[in-house]
Amino acid sequence: MRTTAETTPTADAPETGTGVWLHVVTADVDPATLSGITGMDGAPVRPVRAAGLTAVVSAAPLAEYGEAALRRNLEDLAWLERAARTHHTVVDALSRAGAVVPARLATVHRDDDRVARVLTERRDELTGTLARLTGREEWGVKGYVVPGAVPRGAEPEAGGGAGAAYLRRRKAQLTAREEGQRVAADAAASVHTALTGYAVAARRHAPQDRRLSGAATAMVLNGAYLVDRAAFDGFSELVGALADRHPELRLELTGPWPPYSFVAEPPAEPAHTGREPA
Repeated sequence: MRTTAETTPTADAPETGTGVWLHVVTADVDPATLSGITGMDGAPVRPVRAAGLTAVVSAAPLAEYGEAALRRNLEDLAWLERAARTHHTVVDALSRAGAVVPARLATVHRDDDRVARVLTERRDELTGTLARLTGREEWGVKGYVVPGAVPRGAEPEAGGGAGAAYLRRRKAQLTAREEGQRVAADAAASVHTALTGYAVAARRHAPQDRRLSGAATAMVLNGAYLVDRAAFDGFSELVGALADRHPELRLELTGPWPPYSFVAEPPAEPAHTGREPA
């Protein structure tokens, strides 16, 4: 995880003042929309405009969100969860109002002028990204192993009598248990290929650990797909058809999500210590 805090703290002196937490970059936003969205400081978020773009930001007291404080707080899982939830809530609300480029978690600038500089320097890239995302949403598809399930392709053919059919089914079931992970992984690759062919863009992320996913069995597919809003019904139907085709997987469709997987994020500026952000 990378962060930006444009300050120069010392070991003994806590940072003072208020920085600017960047949530998203968008083309424009209705002020009425912003009035109902709460930022990191508990107050409504606000816009910073430059180069024909709008950054949505909130106040970030440097005693909590400055460079040294962030380095410490990002090791605190409870703090991190609260900050991530607040940031995501803002990003999600704004993504439902129009195309946005989400900022990475804990992108903090010293002031509005620094935010405006990012908009100006990255104008062409950000404008292009917003154009590519307009009218599209990110959907997630997760695939979990179904222990003992027999792949459709492994179903035995008719013939040889009931006893032979039973033996073939039994052998297929034993093979599925012994090679369940491999079979599910192959199915996950097939599912991802099919969904990628339907979506505008796709990313395959690392599967989540069971402690994070909360699932009873292993995750073998963690895909993200950028889909035209008008094409979502067809995408959803394809997920259902693939689930029927691959009983060795339990597929879960999630979303829509802000387009975290399909953006080039606004860059972090080097801290005043001269180091690149960690």
